[in-house]
Amino acid sequence: MRKKVSVVGAGNVGATAAHWIASKELADVVLIDIMEGIPEGKALDLLQAMPVEKRDCTIIGTNDYADTANSDVVVITAGIPRKPGMSRDDLLQTNYKIMQDVVSKVVKYSPNCIIIVVSNPLDAMAQAAFKLSGFSRNRVIGMAGVLDSARFRTFIAQELNVSVENVTAFVLGGHGDTMVPLARYSTVAGIPITELITPEKIEAMVDRTRNGGAEIVKLLKTGSAYYAPSASAVEMVEAILKDKKKILPCAVHLEGEYGIKGLFVGVPVKLGANGCEQIIEIKLTAAEQAALNKSADSVKELITVIGL
Repeated sequence: MRKKVSVVGAGNVGATAAHWIASKELADVVLIDIMEGIPEGKALDLLQAMPVEKRDCTIIGTNDYADTANSDVVVITAGIPRKPGMSRDDLLQTNYKIMQDVVSKVVKYSPNCIIIVVSNPLDAMAQAAFKLSGFSRNRVIGMAGVLDSARFRTFIAQELNVSVENVTAFVLGGHGDTMVPLARYSTVAGIPITELITPEKIEAMVDRTRNGGAEIVKLLKTGSAYYAPSASAVEMVEAILKDKKKILPCAVHLEGEYGIKGLFVGVPVKLGANGCEQIIEIKLTAAEQAALNKSADSVKELITVIGL
């Protein structure tokens, strides 16, 4: 019996996540959205690509959460993007209301699933999903660090003209301009990038990574990134479904690790069949710890607004 993954939100991120899951033949996919016809149409189109791709996956689109029943993993991408004139707090309140509705239905139909949150503001929405679901902390994980690290790795590979496969990078902290890319833990074929790239160039890449999403929004004019965010979420899905024990930077509920308690913050975790199976604590310099604390404080500000 194949695994089952439900993707909530049939916009660009959700539909592309469904595409990656099906193309890797990871699981049967349910694409769900409140918009009538959109998930059904995209799912049918994707299903008709399977004979060409030679992949055996069932893909259905629906507006009914009953179709998501007994999902192994649920990826939540639902929410609205920030519109002109809208404050971050406005966005937060609107997406929190959406999260309240989505999580209650996910829990009702898939009480044993693992939830991956992609909706923004990421860390606050992951915190909301955790509180609303009542799940143990290993079963609610936010996708941010995988994406931010992928962006950092891209810029490192471009700078050194090397294969992206040789590049590893770690980005910790919240998903936003307070994220903490760790250059000394970022390597090319095991060599720290601090030995290969000048401090000035590293700082420029760190800054570009922090503003990676905004750079794409500016170029697209309307809309935001979706290929890399969806691929990043699916890397997490694959690690869980295949029990890979893969270490990835993800937003998880910290309970004292890194000196942070009761908040979702991005740190290295081991992902396997039980979700977040271990939080990896690495030694940070005083400056890195201060940057991580600042990132945690920004998450705290957001969750205070929605009363969490």
